[in-house]
Amino acid sequence: MKEISTKYQPNEVEAGKYQKWLDLDVFAPSEDPDAEPYSIVIPPPNVTGKLHLGHAWDVSLQDMIIRQKRMQGYDTLWLPGMDHAGIATQAKVEARLREEGVTRHDLGREKFLDKTWEWKEEYAEIIREQWGKMGISVDYKRERFTLDDGLSEAVRKVFVSLYEKGLIYRGEYIINWDPVQMTALSDIEVIYQDDPGAFYHVNYPLADGSGHLQLATTRPETMLGDTAVAVHPEDDRYNHLIGKTLILPLVNREIPIVGDTYVDREFGTGVVKITPAHDPNDFEVGNRHDLPRVNVMTDDGHMNAAAGAKYEGMTVKEARKAVVADLKEQGFLVEIEEMVHSVGHSERSGAVVEPRLSTQWFVKMQPLAEKAMNNQDTDERVDFFPNRFEKTFLDWMENVHDWVISRQLWWGHQIPAWYHNETGEMYVGMEAPADAENWTQDPDVLDTWFSSALWPFSTMGWPNEDAEDFKRYFPTNTLVTGYDIIFFWVSRMIFQSLEFTEQRPFSNVLIHGLIRDADGRKMSKSLGNGIDPMDVIDEYGVDALRWFLANGSSPGQDVRYSEEKMASAWNFINKIWNASRFVLMNVGDMSIDDIQIGDDLTLADRWILSRLQTTIDSVTRLFEKFEFGEAGRELYHFIWDDYCDWYIEMTKETLQDESSDNTTTKSILVYVLDQFLRLLHPIMPFVTEEIWQNIKGSQESIVVATYPTVNAEYQDTASEQAMTKLIDIIRAVRTIRSDANASLSKAIDIFIKVNDESDVQLLEANRQYIERFGHPEALEISLTPSTPEEVISQTLSFATVMMPLEGLIKIEDEIKRLDGEVAKLQKEVDRVTKKLANEKFVSKAPEAVVEEERQKGETYQAQLDAVQARIDQLKSLI
Repeated sequence: MKEISTKYQPNEVEAGKYQKWLDLDVFAPSEDPDAEPYSIVIPPPNVTGKLHLGHAWDVSLQDMIIRQKRMQGYDTLWLPGMDHAGIATQAKVEARLREEGVTRHDLGREKFLDKTWEWKEEYAEIIREQWGKMGISVDYKRERFTLDDGLSEAVRKVFVSLYEKGLIYRGEYIINWDPVQMTALSDIEVIYQDDPGAFYHVNYPLADGSGHLQLATTRPETMLGDTAVAVHPEDDRYNHLIGKTLILPLVNREIPIVGDTYVDREFGTGVVKITPAHDPNDFEVGNRHDLPRVNVMTDDGHMNAAAGAKYEGMTVKEARKAVVADLKEQGFLVEIEEMVHSVGHSERSGAVVEPRLSTQWFVKMQPLAEKAMNNQDTDERVDFFPNRFEKTFLDWMENVHDWVISRQLWWGHQIPAWYHNETGEMYVGMEAPADAENWTQDPDVLDTWFSSALWPFSTMGWPNEDAEDFKRYFPTNTLVTGYDIIFFWVSRMIFQSLEFTEQRPFSNVLIHGLIRDADGRKMSKSLGNGIDPMDVIDEYGVDALRWFLANGSSPGQDVRYSEEKMASAWNFINKIWNASRFVLMNVGDMSIDDIQIGDDLTLADRWILSRLQTTIDSVTRLFEKFEFGEAGRELYHFIWDDYCDWYIEMTKETLQDESSDNTTTKSILVYVLDQFLRLLHPIMPFVTEEIWQNIKGSQESIVVATYPTVNAEYQDTASEQAMTKLIDIIRAVRTIRSDANASLSKAIDIFIKVNDESDVQLLEANRQYIERFGHPEALEISLTPSTPEEVISQTLSFATVMMPLEGLIKIEDEIKRLDGEVAKLQKEVDRVTKKLANEKFVSKAPEAVVEEERQKGETYQAQLDAVQARIDQLKSLI
């Protein structure tokens, strides 16, 4: 055996390993035709900057899945790639140009795109470097980018196909407009927040001079584009005015009063201004009444000529202030009612979104959404983990609006539509028309999510359905992503995949939450509470970070970053390191091939081998359900408690006894170490590789080692139960010593009163362990031990451990301690009794679960009775 270093140093352990894995090409699919394929496509990070903790969590979970499947013999493909992130990347590049005193318009489209490609290459390299530090086992030979040639062809194919089916159309509609980025936004790119505002109550005079109508608006600057006022046709206060006209204040334009059921008679005065070019509801009212549409704003959020000479050129805020002042001066303003209301902001720029009339490209969503919803009732459904997120998906699909897919940007997939320079005729196709010089391509690009929606199949070679990867690895098996992009991405991948491949894009969707700071706040630049995963790796190592992320929460839940938990993760790895070092130093030249586990096994041997099988079974089962936190707890308990704290300690005397044949002990130590390193590898790839490579006879890499499976020969429930009793006895002795402040070096008589003869035989057969870990002056194990009258005790379900009070503790203190034990046990008895009295629990819970509760209740009651009896006995001595 090679000797590993005395201290766990993450930076030394991790150095060079990732490159070695790449050199060995162990991340590539095996392409074994007899192996079952298992594929994952990485949610492509945006090339806008460095990866954050959320990305680290996301890729860690995926890597755990794919590493386990690879070890289990699947033909695994984890396909990497990145997203061009249209609006976000363009904003970053423009910001960099501004620092140089240049705008994109100064450069022109082609040179600006050259600059953006330079940005992409710069940040793609940073992302790859960070992926490497995270240890993710992707096949870089298959890396894709949402703007590469293959994906661009897929995007054009989908656009043209949907257009030909009538599911993509171009039209003038009210859209969400970002006046900073000067582009349209889809509904889900709008973030709502509470902002201070006001209701401005304004009188609109009737044209015939007979009076006025009062209404309220939160956006008085848009009244300059009003083309009607609406009332409910059944509102007796106003229906006699329908058909009459009003004079629009400040503008002096005559506008009609229309009757429309859209108006809520109970809200405000029951009178609503109609601005078809600046409100989606008003747009619909305008269509019903054939009203003109007056757009009063420019692309960059200023008032245009249609707003009037006085207001032209003002920003929205300036115009609002000026309009309100003029309304007040001219006597139209009734009152200003301050309030807080929900206002839409651009997800990317933070600007207040302006609903405005615009000609855009849309996807007709209803037919696509229906197909996606119907698919959930078939065997080819997409399973959500946790399943509550399926309802989130279905609710959004049921209420989805048509999707505005055009963006007024330069970075992205330019829309494959051309307009004839003379006739204005429109052509949509995969390529430009033959006489391309006579046509001009639509300058807009597609929403980033349009190409991302094709990611699972376009990356596999689609639209070439004969592509080897497409035939072999699509549909994919599992998608891992955060709950915040179910609408943006997951839903769109599902309906696009069903539409174009007639298959679901993935079988499973594992939804994780968000990473929050220690106080539960979302990490953000404004709060200054963001944490760079690379800094965490520098301090604790990537295995510790991955362990924390794997165990931080259950599926779908947020996780709070914690320095304390990171330190605990490092401590756990350090424990594994020290235990492994001890084993490797004490087994000599034994290799994996030398392992001999015969029939002459101690209870501790049988127990650790059986506990290993139980752990293999649990961890494998929990991984299948994506319950990584529970799997981590099983591994932690087995490695720290069972292997390190008990089995290794129990073997030390055997290993030191040079006169005995300890081949079996050494074999079990190495075998169990080898097996749990394999179990742990998907979560902690670096340290497991380092230790495993120090076991003589190991293969070239643990990455491609076989994942453990249950060996029925070693399953031994009786030994597990027996060892549990032995450990309980030793712990009881330690507890008594601790309570009495009696050090282990002080020899004290130990009496063990056992309830059953079979347990007497068990404890007698293993008394060497009780003697070693309990350090008794004398040890008596019996159904009726000859105990002194004054003892301190620990009551177990099958025995009572007693030590003489003399020299340990006062009787009064022992009674007080036992009273506390009674209180705890009584609480457990009451809890079980209440649970079993609950008819709903008894009738609905599995029979085994109910029976387990009954047995718990009996055990607690027996312990309670024994402790109470001991208290009565002690009181009689006072």
